[in-house]
Amino acid sequence: MSQPTYDVIVIGEGVSGLTAAGALAHAGLKVATMEAQLFGGLVINVNELEPAPAGLPASGAELAAEMMQSNAEHGVESIQEPVTALRQAGALIEAVAASAAYSARHIVVASGGSLRKLGIPGESEFEGRGVSQCADCDGPMFQNEEAIVVGGGDSAFQEALVLAEYCARVHLVHRSDTFRAADHWVEQVKVNDKISLVLNTTVESILGSKMVEKARVRHANGHIDELPCAGVFVYIGLEPNTAFLPPTIERDAAGFVLTDESYQTAMANVSAIGAVRSGYGGTLTEAMDEARAAAEAVVARLKK
Repeated sequence: MSQPTYDVIVIGEGVSGLTAAGALAHAGLKVATMEAQLFGGLVINVNELEPAPAGLPASGAELAAEMMQSNAEHGVESIQEPVTALRQAGALIEAVAASAAYSARHIVVASGGSLRKLGIPGESEFEGRGVSQCADCDGPMFQNEEAIVVGGGDSAFQEALVLAEYCARVHLVHRSDTFRAADHWVEQVKVNDKISLVLNTTVESILGSKMVEKARVRHANGHIDELPCAGVFVYIGLEPNTAFLPPTIERDAAGFVLTDESYQTAMANVSAIGAVRSGYGGTLTEAMDEARAAAEAVVARLKK
């Protein structure tokens, strides 16, 4: 059975993708979104958005649900299938999935990023048994326990503060003594007596029996400690979700997609926005602003 041809297919139902799809549908285009997992992307793990976008919910899950509902009401079709490839099909672009190839005049890649892993012994073995990447989801499981957060950016500091609401002690382990996190997050962590900063230190392995029991860490002076903990939460940045993209779409040295000022990639009729894109600012407001700008550029191109 042949699939319909869309004006635009947006790959990814995170905030960037949902914003772009909504703007494109409002412009009168036939739009579909495609998602490999649960709609909302990484924002659904955030219990309290700070700052919350004006007039929108403060919860990440509520924000994503409202955007999905609004898009559905404006005719955006949601296709719950992972895209495995993009390919040219005459004047159209096809987003290839397991069940079918979906055609569009333009593709917007908003596939986002996945949280990086440490790649150390015990990390994958204890996933779901103490190793987590969602403090909002799993924090209550660590009531009165000790936990480790790894990282030095906004996410690490925010998640440490979330865990401090439940845990007896949170060790924030960072390989340096300087932070990428915003100053207000750093100050909140420093004055929280349940959070200890373990600086110039790396986690080398995660240990336990049935569940996580401790982590082996190495300090800059070479000294090795074992920190007792029931949970390890890793926030060391994102890896772009680009495995399905053809090599004709250029990336930077870290693998993020390169675009021009209108968010167009090196492949004709393919744009990229959000966390998958090189140069993305990282905030919720920036995600929504660039999604709207990219949508505007696509509308102008398709309605010529």
